[in-house]
Parts: sequence; structure tokens; C-alpha cells
Amino acid sequence: MSTPHNEAKPGDIAETVLLAGDPRRAEWAADAFLRKVTKYNSVRNMSGFTGLTDDDKKVSVQGSGMGMPSLSIYVHELVVNYGVKRIIRIGSAGSLQKDRLPLRSIVLAQAACSDSALNHRRFHGMSFAPTATPSLLWAAQCSARDLGIHVNVENILSSDTFYGDGIPFDAAAWKIFAEYGVGAVEMETAELYTLAALHKFEALTILTVSDIVETLEGISPDERATSFERMLRLALSL
Repeated sequence: MSTPHNEAKPGDIAETVLLAGDPRRAEWAADAFLRKVTKYNSVRNMSGFTGLTDDDKKVSVQGSGMGMPSLSIYVHELVVNYGVKRIIRIGSAGSLQKDRLPLRSIVLAQAACSDSALNHRRFHGMSFAPTATPSLLWAAQCSARDLGIHVNVENILSSDTFYGDGIPFDAAAWKIFAEYGVGAVEMETAELYTLAALHKFEALTILTVSDIVETLEGISPDERATSFERMLRLALSL
């Protein structure tokens, strides 16, 4: 049952998967938050692990790589080939609203705008509005309240580009979205939510603000990989 990108055997992967762009974050999450961990994938160093939470829920955590094309490969195989029912993206983002979303803010993405051509091709030039699974978004808000974790429910932007004119995101583009209240920019969620609509699985993106786009403030790569404890605690509570 292995695929070109995943060597897992039937039953190796839980029905709930936490998906991290950075496979180092996936490894850290498995080591820090799960017990009885087994590694089910190492193809292309996109590590995948399955373990048990403190309340004995079986959960998997895996890397997906950067960008919507990479994520789409892993999500398709997880759902179509391995029967995954719920995917929670645990990612980093750049804040487009520095006053309300400072560094290390937690964002629940209720919907994702995009500058990608993926959905334009899918929908023959028409627009599609990719959204989180409403029940999962609501559950995350309730769980965050119970855990004492402040979260921000936001519309976000999923972009195909990271660098533009020497800065992390093209100034003219992000300003347009910021003017319309979009909270943060990342590179994967619009595709995750679109595939969830197509394949009928539950999906939610939880993000930690790692950069401020306007000022270029940011946290280090090591912090991005290993310091997002509140985000992981929230994701594992769902």
C-alpha cells in the first residue's frame, strides 16, 4: 500500500494527522508530545510518526514540504491511500496585521484567499472560497478557551511565493490583502481546504506568527521548528 512518497503500511497512520511543512517540526512534535512513537515514513526525508497522546488517542504527525503543490501530494495520498479522516495543519505564518497579530500569536484560519493558479484551473477561471471545517474550527475555539490559549480567528492568504523584490512577500500584493482585513500569509492552507471539500475530510489550519511582513521582524529557524508548544497542545486536544 506504499505510495511514491510514503512507505507506510496499512494501519501505520492514524485517522487524525497533524501536518507540518517542516519535517523537523513533525519530529519535534512526535518526540515532545506523543508516546509509544513509531516512524512510518522517511521517503525524501519527509518524516512521519504515529504515537499516542496522554489520553491514549492515536495521532500521526508528518511533514508536507513547502507550498501548495507539495502539500497536495501528501494530503492526496494520506486521504485516498491511507484513509485519513482529519488533517490539522500546524504551521508558521507572516502577520499582515502587526497590531493585532504580533510575533507568536496563534491563528485559526477560517478561510484562505490565494494568489495561486491552482483553483483557477480547477474551476475554469471561476473563484472558489476554501474554508475550514466549521465544526473543527468551533471545537478549536472551545478547546483554546479551556486550555487558556488566546487564539485569533482570521482569514489568511496562501501564496505561491515567499520572496518578492528582495522581501518575504511582495509589498504591493500583501498590502491589498491587508487592506481587506486578511490577517496572515502562509503557503499551504488554500489547497488543504480545497482538497478537504473535494475528498470530504475534516481540515483546520492552526498557525503561529513567526514573522511580521511589514517590518521583517521574525523568529529563528530553530524556534520555528521546535518552540510552537501552544499550537501543538491545541492541535492535540482536538
